[in-house]
Amino acid sequence: MPLASFILRRLLQLIPTLIFILIVVFVLVRLLPGDPTSAILGDRALDADVERINRELGLDRSLLVQFGVFVESVFTGDLGRSISLKVPVTELIAQRLPITMLLTAMAALIALVMAVPLAFWAALQRGRAADAVIRGAFQIGLSMPVFYIGLILLTVFGAKLGWFPVGGYGDGFIEHVHHLFLPALTLAFSLSAIIMRNLRSAIIGVVDAEYVQFARAKGISSRLILLRHVLRNALISTVALFGLSIGTLLGGAVITETVFAVPGAGRLMVDSIYGRDYPVVQGLTIALAVLVSVTFLLTDLFQAWLDPRVAR
Repeated sequence: MPLASFILRRLLQLIPTLIFILIVVFVLVRLLPGDPTSAILGDRALDADVERINRELGLDRSLLVQFGVFVESVFTGDLGRSISLKVPVTELIAQRLPITMLLTAMAALIALVMAVPLAFWAALQRGRAADAVIRGAFQIGLSMPVFYIGLILLTVFGAKLGWFPVGGYGDGFIEHVHHLFLPALTLAFSLSAIIMRNLRSAIIGVVDAEYVQFARAKGISSRLILLRHVLRNALISTVALFGLSIGTLLGGAVITETVFAVPGAGRLMVDSIYGRDYPVVQGLTIALAVLVSVTFLLTDLFQAWLDPRVAR
């Protein structure tokens, strides 16, 4: 029952969060410099044409009426049509968002594969040369900007060695993974450094705990202690940090997709902002915000499974 109540509370908390997201998205989009009418007609448009376009887009109405229409369209699933591309926004999101989701998932998986084993090794070798080397190597990845890492990987492994494509998305799942590996590796560097440092500190704290010392005194094998006691308890804070980092990954995808010419939601967002394409910017922002909110929910549920006290 505590877990079911916890899930219900978290679902109810999503309602005011989504309402706040709608308000923020609506306001911020209208604070962007320029306007969609100028993007469509140009700076030398006639006043009659400007009035006609504003009327067609609903921009001649009051902000309150525009917000009401915006909320209604979101809840009905009709996010309008792209001003520049002339296609439904939902269709664009359905095409581009899965690419960004696959890129983010690959980056998260690579980061975990890199960070978790090395965090364990660094924690068990605390204060020794291996610990210093691991922490130093990850510190380099954490201190370098995402776009710089991307350019280095693109130049070395894409342009010079030719092991990976320098752009695009390919056809079929295997080609998708091949094309997205370098962008995902770029995003994974900084995330893996954060996870490694956090997990290493958590493991050291758990290893020195009294209940772990008591388990050793009872003669329980070191492997069982690491898996049942150390790993489970050390992952609690790391899982929370990992969930919070998903939003950072999605933000980094905007830069990474631009560097690697990946036709994902991040690149579409940049193009839409430059083109003052209100419907696309609003639709993408809402979709990404909902995705991050769902990720936070899943993170909380996993935390509650690791530590039932979270659900109380």
